Amino acid sequence: MVRKSILTVLMSAAAMPFCMSAQATDLEVTHWWTSGGEAAAVAEFAKAFDATGNHWVDGAIAGSGGTARPIMISRITGGDPMGATQFNHGRQAEELVEAGLMRDLTDIAEAGKWREVVNPPSLLDSCTLDGKIYCVPVNIHSQQWLWLNNDVFKKAGLEVPKDWNEFVAAAPKLEEAGIVPLAMGQQPWQTSLAFQVLLVAVAGPDIYNKVYGDKDAELAGSDALAPVFEAAARARDMSKKSNVQSWNDATNMVITGKAAGQIMGDWAQGEFQMAGQTAGKEYSCLPGLGMNEVIQTGGDAFYFPKVDDAAITEAQGVLANVMMAPDTQVAFNLKKGSLPVRGDVDLTAANDCMRKGLDILAKGNVIATPDQLMSADSVTQINDLFVEFFNDPSITAKDVQTRFAAIVADAE
Repeated sequence: MVRKSILTVLMSAAAMPFCMSAQATDLEVTHWWTSGGEAAAVAEFAKAFDATGNHWVDGAIAGSGGTARPIMISRITGGDPMGATQFNHGRQAEELVEAGLMRDLTDIAEAGKWREVVNPPSLLDSCTLDGKIYCVPVNIHSQQWLWLNNDVFKKAGLEVPKDWNEFVAAAPKLEEAGIVPLAMGQQPWQTSLAFQVLLVAVAGPDIYNKVYGDKDAELAGSDALAPVFEAAARARDMSKKSNVQSWNDATNMVITGKAAGQIMGDWAQGEFQMAGQTAGKEYSCLPGLGMNEVIQTGGDAFYFPKVDDAAITEAQGVLANVMMAPDTQVAFNLKKGSLPVRGDVDLTAANDCMRKGLDILAKGNVIATPDQLMSADSVTQINDLFVEFFNDPSITAKDVQTRFAAIVADAE
């Protein structure tokens, strides 16, 4: 059980630098959380913020982050900023911060002792530029998962796979049964996600860090990495009949038994939970595709654009503290399928998949996301490459490896 109620945390002026507002303020918050599980999670933030006497004005933007971010950036640079906005951990808002358009949260972070409670510390480092903190990390999302419909395998007379290789071996029999082996949406980040998850699973986290972190183009184009691109080509073949666009539509294919599995981040858990399914019963989850079990320390963060309005500025500070409050962290992340950024919260209600993630995190088996290691432009180039690859079977594994290595060579 969570140690305190959300209201208790919000009203504790001694422990937290926020309390009920003297005057209610509407605060527009933009984000791209629109699937069923995501909407349930973001409602926890809204409920906790509204409990302070302010009002969360929901600015959800349909689509993915790739769709939403240009809209958010355009509003901020165009002089029409929202009160708060979502970005992913990493360098996505770097230019906005450098341009002086984002609020410095260092005083709030120091008062709340964020450096003492955020785990791993790299999450807060991703919000820091020139020693100042500019965002609130709200969760740890890892992309390194394979989600499986247990019943699909049983009906096909197959054991539920324990790793990627067993999953690939089961594909022909699944196809004979009319099941799409691998569900995959066609948004650019999804195909790129599948590739980099395969890179970690097949080649290991050290190779991943050298390629994405050190920008080792020679390694990226070497024979040592050829199996990774061959695995990506196999994934392309297994997903050729997926025919969906959004990630949550692909997840729904797994939930409903139209597909056997999906490579997707842990946010997919929210969709399984909304469908009333239980981890370890109706579905299984394989961190690191069951091969190299690691947790990425990426996730979501909220930035607060500078505004010339004292009431909005005050409400921004309240929301920043609400998002970091222990009970809000628990309530939000249990719905979202992610892990809290606070290392001091009670997670006895965590499900089987969340416990796997917590165990891996406790062992220190973590890697950064591409957004934390490369510029937004370099990540976009890789995304575009794998959209083309997954949609054009004529592009060979060797071809895409050569092009990928060239992007890595010029990456920032």
